[in-house]
Order: sequence, then structure tokens, then C-alpha cells
Amino acid sequence: MSLPIVLVDGERTAGVPATDSSVLRGDGCFEAIRAYAGKPFRVDAHLDRLERSAAALDLPVPDRSLIASWIREVAEEGGDCLVRVVVTRGPAVPGVEGSGRCIVMAHDLPPRRTETTLWPVVAPWHSAGTWWSLTGAKTISYAPNLAAGREAQKHGADDALLVSVGGVVLEGPTFSVGWCRDGRVFTPGLDLGILDSITRRVVLEIRPDIAEVTETLDRVLEADEVFVMSTTQEILPVVAVGDRRFPPGPITAEIAQRFTELVGQ
Repeated sequence: MSLPIVLVDGERTAGVPATDSSVLRGDGCFEAIRAYAGKPFRVDAHLDRLERSAAALDLPVPDRSLIASWIREVAEEGGDCLVRVVVTRGPAVPGVEGSGRCIVMAHDLPPRRTETTLWPVVAPWHSAGTWWSLTGAKTISYAPNLAAGREAQKHGADDALLVSVGGVVLEGPTFSVGWCRDGRVFTPGLDLGILDSITRRVVLEIRPDIAEVTETLDRVLEADEVFVMSTTQEILPVVAVGDRRFPPGPITAEIAQRFTELVGQ
């Protein structure tokens, strides 16, 4: 079976027109769902968030049961893969008729790392606790986040750690972060406007004692362990933030093991 598999409104196709809002305006929302052996993980949670993002953007969304069926279809064929769901506003060019589209695609997973390094990047575009109409929405307008990742790579790191103008640790461009200090586990709170990550939610189920906090970079650099939480990389130890090195630690390893056991159920 060849990947990617692309469905647009349930029909197999090679893609969408160049006139679509997703191409011209970055106007849409999306979800990325991990499939294990053809079974998509936490579909309902992802669809809940998709609907919230679409509502924030005033985007029409196909019937939930239809999207779920398209997700299951491509996941079953894809096996161990990533399923992306993208909702667009449709044509963004005057004179071109049409309506919004729902793209469901299965594609290969990126290479799995065993550890990662981060470089702090100030993110002035991040709401960082200032609430507006799209706070918490998972939109397809990811250019600033990806630029932050490239900036981090220029410094020799794998990816960026987004920090507010005031120095508060937020999240990664495509992942959530956590850290351990003196046996306790912390993660930035949702009140900072970070994404309500599904992987982060699962980790909070695994470790309900995790404290959701607001901490500056200086304080996080005092941690004993740092880790990232993402759909594609799951739970991954961070071995460096900037010039500060961290050994992979036992708490991160325990959370990663319990996460693996949960998704294998």
C-alpha cells in the first residue's frame, strides 16, 4: 500500500485546487492523529478539538460521523501512520465557486528520535495568556512556529522552545513540554494560551499529580529532567535546552513507558 492516501470530502484525489483558502490564505484548521496498527488514537478527543477550532474560525465542518469514517478508512490502510484532517473555507479567489473542503490524509511518520535538543526562541506572535478569538485553535497558519524551528536549527538544536516576550516558557512549535524538579513534574498551564495537546492530556491522566504552572526559562533551566509530548514523537527526553544539558531521567522514562502501554491497549 502506497502512502500518502488522500480523501477530499470522502473522495480519493491527488489534492486540492490552488484557489483553495488553505493554499492562498492559510485559512483553516487541522488535526494530526496517530494511528497504531491501523487504529487511530483518541479520535473523539481530536474531533472535539477540531470542532472547537472550526467554530473559532466560523468554518463549516462535515458531519462528525463522516469525518470519523474517513479517518478510520485511511488509518486502516496506512497502518502505523499519521492521519491529518484539514478543514478549509474553500475557494479564496473571486469568481471561483465552491464551498469548504475536508481533507483527510494518511502519510508516513517522521523518523523516531530517542532524545531531542531545544533552543529557546522568543515568540512575540504567541498569545502567552492574552486571550483573543483564536486562542487555543489549531489553525493551519503555522509559519511563525516553523520559522522558530529553523532558527533553533541554526544554533545546532533539533527544535525550538517557545518563550514569551516576558520570558515565560510556553510550548514547542509542534509539541508540549514538561519538566521535573525535586521529584515533581510540571507543565505550562492552558491559561497561557498553549494548545490543549491530546498527548499532554494523556500524560496528565498518567500522572494526575503534574502541576500546571507559569514559569520563566531561568526556573525551567533549574529542572532535573525536561521532556516533550507530541503525537509523532510521543514522550521524548530533552537532553539540552540552549547550552544547559540534561540527562535522560527516570521520571521521563516512566511516563514514556506508561504511555506506550496505554496506546498498546
